[in-house]
Amino acid sequence: MIDKLQARLSFSKAADSYDEAAALQREIGQRMLERLDYVKLKPEVIVDVGSGTGFCSGQLIKRYPKSQVIALDFALPMVMKSRTHRHWLKRPHGLCADLEQLPLADHSVDLIVSNAAIQWSTDLPSTFAEFKRVLKPNGLLMFTTFGPDTLKEIRQAWAEVDDKPHVSPFVDMHDVGDALLGARFADPVIDMEMITMTYSQLRPLMADIKAIGAHNANSERRKGLTGKKRMHAFTQAYEQFRSSGVLPSTWEVIYGHAWVTDEIPQYQDDQGATRINVSAVRRSST
Repeated sequence: MIDKLQARLSFSKAADSYDEAAALQREIGQRMLERLDYVKLKPEVIVDVGSGTGFCSGQLIKRYPKSQVIALDFALPMVMKSRTHRHWLKRPHGLCADLEQLPLADHSVDLIVSNAAIQWSTDLPSTFAEFKRVLKPNGLLMFTTFGPDTLKEIRQAWAEVDDKPHVSPFVDMHDVGDALLGARFADPVIDMEMITMTYSQLRPLMADIKAIGAHNANSERRKGLTGKKRMHAFTQAYEQFRSSGVLPSTWEVIYGHAWVTDEIPQYQDDQGATRINVSAVRRSST
């Protein structure tokens, strides 16, 4: 179970350091947004749920300059950061709120985009039901999240040191799909890719995780500081994964989209043909 307070505090503290360390989050956000090229949609209101410092919000403003874009995050410093990008001609509306309880009217949003955020939900089916509540008929939900193989090396290395969870829990892609169907979204599409980040040493890897606010928010985590002896044991255990001189950090990235409609959604490719599956434009694993 996610400790929501701990997660909020971690992201609030990471607002100033997030952009420098969030290369992966920007990359998967860009890959997600490129899929909008294949969707016929002219949204009036867009909500970037879990907006962080506003990368996706800025991209959405460029893509849909006439739309109202709302940057929503549960960490107020992140929302404030999204409002300070001086190079944007137009800034998003900021909204500090929890994705599980959106302070938005029923059927008021055309497009919800959520990049690397729904893994912080404590009740994914209810969260999807909340998304569906605020979306208009024929509205679209598009998101990324992380699957259970994310940070598997950290999980396995710590397992050799103690029996406490050291990685936040992640939901399997099949359970994500089931939750979409349970919320009565139409035509859900889910696909996945594995991305491996590499580091010369463990310290910068752990520093990047801290810098983006992705601390262990498992409610059953070990409380208190990590002693030097235990940290040394963890570092030594992580060395078993070193290959070709570098240490890997695995991220299982899940992409998904679904509609609020009983109709079959229409897509259009660059040749003008309609009806393609978004999973067909999935990028190869990095």
